[in-house]
This record gives sequence, C-alpha cells and structure tokens, in this order.
Amino acid sequence: MFKVTPNPPNSLDLKLNQAAHRAIDHYLNTGAEPPEPPPPPSTTLFSIANDASNETLIVNSYETFSSVSALLLDLSEALTGKQRDVALAIHQLSELGVLLVDKLMEREADQGL
Repeated sequence: MFKVTPNPPNSLDLKLNQAAHRAIDHYLNTGAEPPEPPPPPSTTLFSIANDASNETLIVNSYETFSSVSALLLDLSEALTGKQRDVALAIHQLSELGVLLVDKLMEREADQGL
C-alpha cells in the first residue's frame, strides 16, 4: 500500500541527530561555547505573558467574566427546567466574579491617583 504522508521522525533519529551535532561541535568548534539545550516543548495550549501588567490582567479578567455572563443569559433563554436553573446558577457565579474584579479595578484606580 502506498502511503501519501511520510512517517514522522522517531525519537531515535532525533537523538542520533543531536548526538551527531554535539560530536561535530566538539571536534570542529573547540573554542565555542556549547549551545544551550532547547527549552522543553510546552504542554499548555494557552499561557499568560510574564510581563503583563496588573491592569491588563484585571481588565481582561473583567471582560472574560462579562462575556461569560452574557453567553449564559442567552443560553438560559433556550433552556427549561433544571438545565435552565444550572445555567442561571453559573451566571450568578460569573456575575459575582464581575463584581469582585470591578471592586479590584476601583481599588487600583484609587491607588493610581
């Protein structure tokens, strides 16, 4: 059977390739510093920038909570019974999050004056 896509590189090929590069660097680049190993691949899909300001984090949290609240209200209109009650309970919790972040934004604004 003909396979259209090539086989992905296996870890043995990758290790051999890295070992070959180390050997070449050892013998041909004797005066150079050894290269730092690459950082391990990230296992998380999303991350927050370490240099993000507090204001940026607070504003984005507020907008996220507000969006969730709006989505839940729209969803609850299409639901009935227990499912609607659950959606409205989650909405109430997200509204609590909006209020908490709003209070934090007010405190940050007062400190900035």
